[in-house]
Amino acid sequence: MAAGLRIAGMAVRRGTKRRLEIPIARLPTGVFLSLPVAVVHGRRPGPCVWLSAALHGDEINGVEIIRDALQPLDPETLRGTILAVPVVNVFGFVAESRYLPDRRDLNRSFPGSETGSLAARLAHLFMTEIVARSTHGIDCHTGSNHRTNYPHVRGNLDDRAVRRLAGAFGTALMVHGPGPDGSLRQAAAERGIPCLVYEAGEASRFDDEAVNAGVAGVHRVLAALKMVPDGEPAPADPPTRIDKTRWIRARQSGIARLHIQLGERVRRDQALGVVADTFGEARSQVRAPADGIVLGLTRHPLVHRGNALVHLAVTPVKKGKPAKKRPSRA
Repeated sequence: MAAGLRIAGMAVRRGTKRRLEIPIARLPTGVFLSLPVAVVHGRRPGPCVWLSAALHGDEINGVEIIRDALQPLDPETLRGTILAVPVVNVFGFVAESRYLPDRRDLNRSFPGSETGSLAARLAHLFMTEIVARSTHGIDCHTGSNHRTNYPHVRGNLDDRAVRRLAGAFGTALMVHGPGPDGSLRQAAAERGIPCLVYEAGEASRFDDEAVNAGVAGVHRVLAALKMVPDGEPAPADPPTRIDKTRWIRARQSGIARLHIQLGERVRRDQALGVVADTFGEARSQVRAPADGIVLGLTRHPLVHRGNALVHLAVTPVKKGKPAKKRPSRA
């Protein structure tokens, strides 16, 4: 990247940090909303990594991850550039909503369009000003709709560059997949830019364990790319690759009581909980359809028939130490 970096017409010199505000749109009240960007432009050349969060406006763990990850970075010693966007969906963030005002999902709107819907325009802006200048990307997410996720990374693990990022990040699990149509990681991949998704915790809540794991993972990736001299120590055990996941859904409406924890290994036909009526009768057992690891689960006890209860990683588990268990309040 050249000595002088320009984003949306604003210059950032090498060896400096700068906060930018890229105008997005004017609200009906006449007030402008802007895309907040923090740039750390290293003194020495190297990769350009974007860090993003809150594509879904209520998924806020990534906001804290980016804030904490930026603190120790010194542009005098950094090789390359960090483009950090802690809140991409500023509309949803302000409204505490997953979506944009037009009810569109921003992470199904990439690569976007300069003349399309509000979601398409915001996606196009992010692709043009951030992704197009980057060599790698890390996008932070959480569970949605009262669900929480065990810390893991997602990406196209058949891509060598993505697999390297996933291994460096250091979560116990890495889930393979190209990403849904219209997602940021799919749009980045089509441009040849490896993008990793970090999933942990639940919407509208800070989870200290998830945040700390995310910050450590970001620093490990920067160290693997030789942008910083040292990263966090790598975990003792290599990550487990997951090639298939499956949702376990409620077979009846009622009150769900799950008896499992995030990250727990379960066996086929193991009882994971029950769904019953308000008197504890008319019970329906929730059972594992295969061996696997609990990747996510609902935090909401009231469920309708067909609601997602448990997200199970069903790829055969390698022998070794079990994934770390976390207390469950479900």
